Amino acid sequence: MGRTRRRLLVVAGVVVVAAGGVATWLVLRPAEASTQPIIATATVGTQRQTVSASGTIEPAARADLNFAVSGEVTQVLVKEGDTVTTGQTLATVDDTLLQAQLTAARAALDAAEEKASSSDPSVVSAEADVTAAQEAVDDAALKSTIDGTVVTVGLKVGDRVGNGSDGSSDGSSNGSSNGSADGSSNSTAEVTVVSTNRFVVDAKVGSADVDKVKQGMAAQITATGTEEPVDGTVRTVGLVASADDSGAATFPVTVDVTGEQKTIYAGSSATVAITVAERQNVLTVPAMALHTSGSATYVNKMVDGKAVRTDVEVGDTFGAQTEIRSGLTEGEQVEVAVVAPSGGNGGNGGNNGRTGVFPGGGGKFGPGGFQGGGN
Repeated sequence: MGRTRRRLLVVAGVVVVAAGGVATWLVLRPAEASTQPIIATATVGTQRQTVSASGTIEPAARADLNFAVSGEVTQVLVKEGDTVTTGQTLATVDDTLLQAQLTAARAALDAAEEKASSSDPSVVSAEADVTAAQEAVDDAALKSTIDGTVVTVGLKVGDRVGNGSDGSSDGSSNGSSNGSADGSSNSTAEVTVVSTNRFVVDAKVGSADVDKVKQGMAAQITATGTEEPVDGTVRTVGLVASADDSGAATFPVTVDVTGEQKTIYAGSSATVAITVAERQNVLTVPAMALHTSGSATYVNKMVDGKAVRTDVEVGDTFGAQTEIRSGLTEGEQVEVAVVAPSGGNGGNGGNNGRTGVFPGGGGKFGPGGFQGGGN
């Protein structure tokens, strides 16, 4: 009797453990994939078709400046980060020789005028010499050609610059002062100034979409790391394609960022949505509300709390919304089917039905224990 009692207790314990395992599985098991309809309302509004582009934010204007005359630097009046205005002197070179040449040119002009009338060729030549000498004196001061912020200073007092420089500043030997307003860069600039808080986006558009993009189109720019887009306008659309990393043809598009911006920075990546078409008073529903049967397209319209199949005529697609040309009116509601995800892989349910404790997704009660259906 004692042996029988112990046997019954063991069997009862196994049953309790098994029952507990099944109960726990019923509580913890992942939900099956299910269709959970939600209700959406047909609305009328302005819809836009956009073309996507990606690129890099650059300063709207950039001036790469170099002395147009040779000489020894006597002053450097700015440092990186300084704000400057158009015409402001940034650095100077020794103009002693240049001033002497200007004085000599003026004296030659006076002598020519004493000997001949104002129409005489010698006077005209002397006047040209004075003009050139005066320009050289003026060029002894390196001045900013734009309003902006100094981003690089590649010289110091004592450096020689211009033609015949010894390379002690930045190796520039082009002997010219130049500034660009298109974002282009000159790596040998002695001083570089960029526009402050004004930007452009140098973007790329795929060959399939470039024909839709035109100068003057509105755009929205979202810089990496930001959530709020800023407005812009397409400035130029390039005609010569280049290959991207995958080998696909892309075309350059420049987009001006509207106004001054303090939340985006040069060098940042950005995505651009260019509005290529805009329509007002368009009736739309979510695209997921649409169904097809043969050649017919229909929605499940809610009528007195019930879903009623209703044939519709569709038009353009605007992202996740689709135009309804007939079959619905503004304010009517439709059923949108959303498939909820299943519970995943189902957990570790055992390898062979013998060592598993709880079943995975799709698992079953196996002969040697709980057989897992998951990983």
